[in-house]
Formats: sequence, C-alpha cells, structure tokens
Amino acid sequence: MGVIEFLGTGTSTGVPMIGCQCSVCQSKDPKNKRLRSSVVIKMGGQIILIDTGPEFRLQALRSGLQRVDGVLITHTHADHVAGFDDLRAFNFITGEPVQVFGSLETVKTLKHNYPYIFGEAIQVGGGLPHIKVKEIKGPFILNGIKITPIPVKHGKVEVYGYRFGKMAYVTDLSYLSKEAIALLEGLDLLVLGVLRYRRHSTHLCLEDALSLVDKLQPKRTYFTHISHDIEHKRVSQRLPQGIYLAYDGLKLEFLE
Repeated sequence: MGVIEFLGTGTSTGVPMIGCQCSVCQSKDPKNKRLRSSVVIKMGGQIILIDTGPEFRLQALRSGLQRVDGVLITHTHADHVAGFDDLRAFNFITGEPVQVFGSLETVKTLKHNYPYIFGEAIQVGGGLPHIKVKEIKGPFILNGIKITPIPVKHGKVEVYGYRFGKMAYVTDLSYLSKEAIALLEGLDLLVLGVLRYRRHSTHLCLEDALSLVDKLQPKRTYFTHISHDIEHKRVSQRLPQGIYLAYDGLKLEFLE
C-alpha cells in the first residue's frame, strides 16, 4: 500500500484569505484552515513530494519530513513553487542533491526564476540549494516507482497531474483531453482540484468535478485546492458516496 499525506489543500490565496471576514475564513474548524496545495507520496520505501508552495517549510516541519527522494512540480504558479528554495534543507540532511521533475516549460521557468541556483552563482556554498532539475517526457521510473504524468489544461497553461499505480493527483485544471481521461481510468484513489461552486475559467467548479468523477468512476475521490467558498462540514454532508473533501494533514492509503 502507498500513502498520500496532504500538506495543504487550499487554493492560491489559502484559507483564511487575507482580510476576509466570511464564515469560512473565520471558522474555528481546523478542516477549514487550508495551506497552499501540496502532498507527499510514500510508496516502495520512497518519499515523493508534489509541489513546494509558499508554506512548504511549515508543512515539512509539521509532517516531520527528513528527506525527499524526488520532487514533482505540477506547474510554476507561485502557489505551487514559492517555497522552492527550502528544498536546500534536505541537502543539509543528506548531503545529496534534490531531484526535481517537471515539464519542459516548468524546467525553463525554474531555471529563469532561480538563477542563483541554476545559473552562474556569485556565491558558492553558504546554503546555496543543490538541485538537479529534469524534464519529464513521458512515464518514467524514479527509484523503482513508475510515475505517469497526466497533461491537463489550467486555462491556457499546461499542468501535469501524476499517477502512481492506482492513485492519481490532478490539481489546477479546467480541461482534460481524451488521452488524459484514459490515463485516469481504473483508479483506487483520485485526488482532484476543485475550486468553488461557481464556474471558473481556469479551475473545475464543484458541478464540473462531480461530472468528471461520474465519468471516471474511481473507487474514492478527494477534492483539494479548495477556496473559502466551500465550508468543509456542510459540503461534505452533501457529497455523493465515495467523494470527500480533503483537509490539511489527512493521510490516506491507496493501492499500488
């Protein structure tokens, strides 16, 4: 069995959102407190991180992470990579570079945005992150773990979801091709990004997500990347059987 741990389940603003006085942002229910979306996958003795959002340091401390064997980046919007520099902590612990994987566009953007890591660094040492970033060109093997990228559209931006055995994690999407849908068949667990009730130009709304789940028929589905429009307890009670809202700190087993 593999295990997925939700380090964060919030959208780009997080929940509570700065300055907001809505009932969800003011809620005392810890399941309505959402850091930016990220997960850790543990399977086959490996620890694989997906995304390094703005709160990654706090998330890693809360989870007790001691190492990561690979980091998968879905895309380079700030809520998914703003904590990228904090990967250097694992260099200190292991003495090894951190392996990071993403699309060609992701690799290019990371190298552009972090020239002190990937370019001609003026300073050597002194905490400079040691990272090896690699382009994903299709399914690949990471230390014995098969990882299948799922290309989806987030508005006009191409985003990668990832499949591990019978579990898939797909966030920040508004469109899936027939090829992507085929890659999501036969799942034990689907983790899907769902923003809010109302339709959005670059994210799935709740209605669209439920239609997609009905088409894919995974055994279990958990929604993530959730805005303050969705109150955890109230919405959870209304969801169809086998469909749930994820929350920060949740751990789930899945079939490999």
